[in-house]
Amino acid sequence: MRAVISVVGKDRPGILAFVATECAKRTINIVDVTQKVLQDLFTMIMIVEIPEDLENMHKIADEFDELGQQQGLKIHFMHEDIFNAMHTI
Repeated sequence: MRAVISVVGKDRPGILAFVATECAKRTINIVDVTQKVLQDLFTMIMIVEIPEDLENMHKIADEFDELGQQQGLKIHFMHEDIFNAMHTI
């Protein structure tokens, strides 16, 4: 199953590494990533693949939300189908 992780926060070194490390801890594979710094605001979107044994999306989303709060980031984790439906006209 694929999901989308979006990250927004004040730019600083190590944000990409932090999120990638948290993905690796859960055996979540990063398929694609794009990031941009707008003035001092860091933004990133990742497409990831989640192993079948980790498909409790609510639990994973809650974990990433909490981790983001601890780091001063807004991390949003959602199923790829939901992301696509939200961004289709």
